[in-house]
Amino acid sequence: MKFSAVLLAGGKSRRMGEDKATIRFRNDPFWQIQLDLLRKLQPSELFVSAQIDPSWRPMDVQFIADDQPSRGPVSGIAAALARTTTDHLLVLGIDMPFMTANYLHALCEQIQPRCGVVPIIENRAEPLAAIYPHEAHDDLVAALSGSDFSLQSLVGKLVANGKLQPIQVSEEEKAFFRNLNEPRDL
Repeated sequence: MKFSAVLLAGGKSRRMGEDKATIRFRNDPFWQIQLDLLRKLQPSELFVSAQIDPSWRPMDVQFIADDQPSRGPVSGIAAALARTTTDHLLVLGIDMPFMTANYLHALCEQIQPRCGVVPIIENRAEPLAAIYPHEAHDDLVAALSGSDFSLQSLVGKLVANGKLQPIQVSEEEKAFFRNLNEPRDL
């Protein structure tokens, strides 16, 4: 199946103290590491979602402004789903530099018509390395108009409605999901 991909880079990076996207990790900035990873998967279209168009965005990557007022990742995912021309959207957070193309490719192989996939680690969803079906857009918009902006809650509803299939993460795969949120994480 064809899919689109979005790099979520709209966070405020409060705990890190500076924009995570431009922090260098193993000689390259996070944004470059993550976009290179997404390019390996050959999505039909590639987006970066943020509150403002980042100066580092390559010309071949489309910018999508987070839905306002910004409600965290839900805003970015909703905005990206509204713009995709494919049936599925692969979402990747900016601060997960240990993710691999092989793992994301394996997720892509598990999508079904009108149903995406979300990795699960010990009963907790990993919604920032997941694939959402276009049909989830209305659910995201509804969440934005409510008072609960938690992706965990939203993912639970999408799983219950058959729009996301939970995929258990193995012990070896858990390292892929390590987030770098604070200077000491580097």
